Amino acid sequence: MGMKKIMFCGGGSAGHVIPNISLIENLEGYEICYAGTGGIEQSICDTNGIRFYKFDTVKLVRGKILCNLLIPFKLLKAVKQAGQTIDKVKPDLVFCKGGYVCLPPAIAAHKRHIPVITHESDLSPGLANKLIAGKCEKVLTSFPSTAQKFKNGVYTGTPMRNILFNRDKAEAKKAFGLDDRPTLIVFGGGSGSKIINDNMRKILFDLCKKYNVLHVCGKGNLTKTNIGGYKQIEFADDMGLVYACADAAVARCGSNSANELIALKIPTLFIPLGNKRSRGDQIKNAEYFLNEGLCRVLNEQDLTTEKLKTEIFNLFDDENLKTALTKSNVRRGNEKIINEIKLSLR
Repeated sequence: MGMKKIMFCGGGSAGHVIPNISLIENLEGYEICYAGTGGIEQSICDTNGIRFYKFDTVKLVRGKILCNLLIPFKLLKAVKQAGQTIDKVKPDLVFCKGGYVCLPPAIAAHKRHIPVITHESDLSPGLANKLIAGKCEKVLTSFPSTAQKFKNGVYTGTPMRNILFNRDKAEAKKAFGLDDRPTLIVFGGGSGSKIINDNMRKILFDLCKKYNVLHVCGKGNLTKTNIGGYKQIEFADDMGLVYACADAAVARCGSNSANELIALKIPTLFIPLGNKRSRGDQIKNAEYFLNEGLCRVLNEQDLTTEKLKTEIFNLFDDENLKTALTKSNVRRGNEKIINEIKLSLR
C-alpha cells in the first residue's frame, strides 16, 4: 500500500490558508497537496513547497443580487474543474478550511465518495460550511458551542503554527529593538486597520511614556515618527516573534488570531470588525471571549482616541483578566484535528 493522499483546500484570505499550513507541517507519512484559486493560497503553498492545483471558483457577493444570478452556472463549471483535479490526484481525503474556495472540491469529492472534513473557525458558521456540512464526515470547530449546531460537529479548537510557541522574549524584543519596558503589540488583520492605526497614533506619545508599542500596521501604512519606544512594521512573516514581545495586545477579533492570543495568554483588547463590512462574525467571537472573562472589548462604534487610551491602560492593570487567562483551556487544536483526519483515513 502506498502513502495515503490528503488534499487541503481553503483560500481567499490568509485566515483560510495558514491554519491548513499549520496542520500540514504536523502531518508526517502522508502525501499532501493543496487545491485552490490562484490567489494568496498559491503564493503561500509555493513558499512552503506544497504541490498546488488551481481551479476557478465562485464567490457570493454580499448585497449584490445581480452579481449572484450567475452563481449556479459558475459553480457547476467550478465543480467540474475541481472534479478533474480530484480525478488526477485521487486523494483519500479532502480537508476544507471553510470559505467559498471549498465549495467546488467538497461537492466534487462527495460525488466520488471521497471523505470530506471541514473546519469552521468562527462562533457563527460561515455560509460555505453550512452548504457543505451535509457532504462532510465531520465539521470540526474552534468553539465548543459551534459543534452543537451540526449533526456531525466535533469541537477540536483552532489549528496554530508551531512557530508561535516557546519563543524567547528577550531575543524577540532585541530583534525589534525594544527596551525592557512592557510591550503592547497592535495589529489589525492582514491589511491593517485604518481606524485602529489612526487612533493608536494619536495616543502614542502618552503610551510610550510607560510602554513599548510594536505596531503591525499593514502594507503601505507606515508613518514618519520619532517617538521613542514606537516600532512599526508593515507585516510580520513570523507572528511568533511579534507575540513573544507582547505583555498586552490590541487586535481585531478574527477567530485565528483571537484564539492564538488567548492560547498564548496575552491580555488583549479586541476591536472587532463592524457588521457593515462583514457578516458580524468578529463581534460574536469577541462577545464569546468576553463572556468567558478572557479579554476586553471596545466596539468600533464606541471607539474614540480617549476611550482607546483608557482601555489600554486598564488592560495592563487588569489582574482578573491575567488570572483568567492562566486558567483558560483555550489551546491549539492541531492534535485533535490530526486525530480526526487519521480516524477518517482508516
